[in-house]
Amino acid sequence: MLRSAISSIFVALLLIACSKSESEPKSGGSVSDLPIVQVYKSPTCGCCSKWVAHLEANGFKVEATDVSDMSLVKRSYGIPGALASCHTAIVGDYLVEGHVPAEDIVQLLKQKPTIKGIAVPGMPIGSPGMEGSNPVAYDVVSFKANGETEVFSSHQP
Repeated sequence: MLRSAISSIFVALLLIACSKSESEPKSGGSVSDLPIVQVYKSPTCGCCSKWVAHLEANGFKVEATDVSDMSLVKRSYGIPGALASCHTAIVGDYLVEGHVPAEDIVQLLKQKPTIKGIAVPGMPIGSPGMEGSNPVAYDVVSFKANGETEVFSSHQP
């Protein structure tokens, strides 16, 4: 009877250990710690779908909504025109514009700065969802409601 109880406890601990390791995102932290990402994108945007897949591979749960007028979405959320890209996301209390790496979103959520959001302006080759030959260096830019911007992080090819 004691052997059966020990075996049951061992199996339970093994199951717990396996389930924890499978739920750890590549970017650190646990899946349960990450908020759902609401992504607004064009239904024909292939790189947007690749960015969604990048987030999911890094432990985020994503709800993608196809919209016909992305400029309306950007205006309604106050995305500065100079920071615009092809998709807009809401993550917790922040806006995320464009091909921002998952690791930067995790950092944003950990730091909790007093900003409106972060963005990767344009569609730089080498950013998540925009993989390809000849990647370029690019910055992730933070922005405040008053339009003030600052470099949040920099990425090299």
